[in-house]
Amino acid sequence: MAMQGFTARKSLDAMAEGDGHAMKKTLGPWSITAMGIGAIIGAGIFVLTGTAAARYAGPGIMLSFVLGGVACAFVGLCYAELAAMLPVCGSSYSYTYATLGEIFAWIVGWDLILEYAAGAATVAVGWSGYAVSLLGQAGLAVPPRFAAAPGADVALPDGSRATALLNLPAAAIVVAITALLVLGTAESSRFNNVMVAVKLAVVALFVGFGAFSLDPAHWHPFVPPNDGEFGHFGASGVLRGASVVFFAFIGFDAVSTAAGEATRPQRDMPIGILGSLLVCTLLYVAVTAVLTGLVPFGQLDVADPIAKGVDAIGRLWLSLPVKFGALAGLTTVMLVLLYGQSRIFTTMAQDGLLPAPFGRLHPRFGTPVLSQLLIGAAVATVAALVPIAVLGEMVSIGTLLAFGLVCVAVMRLRRTDPAAERPFRCPAVPVLPGLGILCCLTLMAGLPLLTWARLIVWLGIGLAVYFGYGRRHSKLRDAAAGR
Repeated sequence: MAMQGFTARKSLDAMAEGDGHAMKKTLGPWSITAMGIGAIIGAGIFVLTGTAAARYAGPGIMLSFVLGGVACAFVGLCYAELAAMLPVCGSSYSYTYATLGEIFAWIVGWDLILEYAAGAATVAVGWSGYAVSLLGQAGLAVPPRFAAAPGADVALPDGSRATALLNLPAAAIVVAITALLVLGTAESSRFNNVMVAVKLAVVALFVGFGAFSLDPAHWHPFVPPNDGEFGHFGASGVLRGASVVFFAFIGFDAVSTAAGEATRPQRDMPIGILGSLLVCTLLYVAVTAVLTGLVPFGQLDVADPIAKGVDAIGRLWLSLPVKFGALAGLTTVMLVLLYGQSRIFTTMAQDGLLPAPFGRLHPRFGTPVLSQLLIGAAVATVAALVPIAVLGEMVSIGTLLAFGLVCVAVMRLRRTDPAAERPFRCPAVPVLPGLGILCCLTLMAGLPLLTWARLIVWLGIGLAVYFGYGRRHSKLRDAAAGR
């Protein structure tokens, strides 16, 4: 059954190429690695580190990132095997389609639509906060009522309070990135490479200067004692912190959506996936070590924790490059998330599970213009209207679900089709994929029940769409019926 799905997946991709749906192969291993770093290094460092340390894990947030990185390493080996075997766009959606069948693929694809949209909107709101602060330093004040979600209480320049109307900068940056993605992947990739270099330089500056100014006393206790509630410090706090900061690794999945545009996917995808994951995990641990050594963890529950760390270093000139680096970092995260979501959306449309116009590529730009514009409009609207706290809660659990199913896919395909050509092989199957599943389930268990409820509601809506439209228009079912 799995081999039939694998063959069907290849047949559908061949059909897409024959219909002029093939993406241009423009990405090499360094561009893919940079894309991964661009997606992963961003909100995790510039926004989430402080919140997770202050609310859940204290200095033990370093262990939370290690736990998240280990989970991603197990999953990454599975991704690398499947990406080399099946070098197409669609990420975990395509892998699940090939091994577990269409209904499971739909669940993953529908889930990732929500996760990528919520992730991009969350990062856009964080970007807005840094942008408003940076513009304020330059003497260009953004009216507070147009820099926060509707209903938020904001301070006006005269000291009075008012209610916000919408987050205009958040919507504007999503619109700008969407326009860039419409123009073409190569152009977007070059922009991403430049932004990645900028933010890595800024992170290096922060770690380098901060390492000479930190106070090791701030690391004690390394894991603060639990206050009696699950997830509030102690071992459960480290787990809850890992579950929350797993948002920081969401771009890891987005890298695999580039397989259809990689010049040599059998070589480039494993390098890009595993290389970006290793670099980013090491950077996360280094930054959190310095940050919690500079500022007592209880004071880090702010939107711009790295800026607070810079203040503790006492070098005022660092403030400007750090904020600029934060903008660069958050920009690349949005770029890769919006890119990845449109490719999954397009692949689902090419399979007949969504209306066909969303799967068509522009004859000049070679990009899925309609999918990209629809996604950009939806994310810009959500970023303008929804608070960051609500958005952030929806991201991690769906990503963990998709990651777990990818591990299942590798184990199933090894059993049903052991002789298939595998340019890259995940070692120690089924042990490592099994550990990946266990890690994902453990991190999912650390999330609040309300997050589970929201996921179930979204999946229920998705199943209604599938049985109402996707199942009846599926190209795989048409092929099986001889239509």
